[in-house]
Amino acid sequence: MDLPVNLFKKALAQGRGQIGLWCSLPGGYAAECVAGSGYDWLLFDTEHSPSDPLTVLAQLQAVAPYPVSAVVRPAANDPVLVKRLLDIGAQSLLIPMVNSAAEARAAVAATRYPPDGIRGVSGATRATRFGRVADYAARAADEICLLVQVETREALDRLEEIASTPGVDGVFIGPADLAASLGHAGLLGHPEVVAAVEGAIARIQACGKPAGILTTDPVFAARCIDLGTIFTAVGVDATILARQTEAMAARFRRPSPDRA
Repeated sequence: MDLPVNLFKKALAQGRGQIGLWCSLPGGYAAECVAGSGYDWLLFDTEHSPSDPLTVLAQLQAVAPYPVSAVVRPAANDPVLVKRLLDIGAQSLLIPMVNSAAEARAAVAATRYPPDGIRGVSGATRATRFGRVADYAARAADEICLLVQVETREALDRLEEIASTPGVDGVFIGPADLAASLGHAGLLGHPEVVAAVEGAIARIQACGKPAGILTTDPVFAARCIDLGTIFTAVGVDATILARQTEAMAARFRRPSPDRA
């Protein structure tokens, strides 16, 4: 049995734009619901959601038959969390809060077997097709896509060294945390935040790495794509559910007689 090709990593390497959806609702049922919606990739989040490796496992299994790539965000830049997600079959990881080249190197090491890294070895995982991929240990890194998140003032100051770290396949700008780090929490449209994001996209490109971002503002999403983001998440499943159900309720709600 052969090692699955990471189509998301291949697309990034070829410079083909990939549109994504952020998935914070845990469980396979919601993941399968959006798997056929036409996105190139789905981000399964375990940092700001109740999800964990078991719920991610269900999500990976649910979307496997669909023409969409899965990216998983660990809760932290932790080699144990990375190991567990890789072992259940995640091939693309988005590591949050990477603030230096040293932290980027640590993330890379967590995805590589010795002597190139520190990933623990098990021969009977879902990633190895339960031991059926004979050369998994030798080839696993070829199909692992490692993305790191730049989302603080400190990370911006060190952006080039982070982006240039060998083994980093792409750099993702986290606008919400970046806004907070710049002193503008919740104000993603603040001119300083917008300028920082737009400047970061150019700097990442100059390093020869794909740039990515999440924004639910369609105008700014289009702007980022025009500036060169290759993997761009344009919505969050929970936000879409909340806002669309609110809009439908508002459309059909009638005033109570005592409020007329």
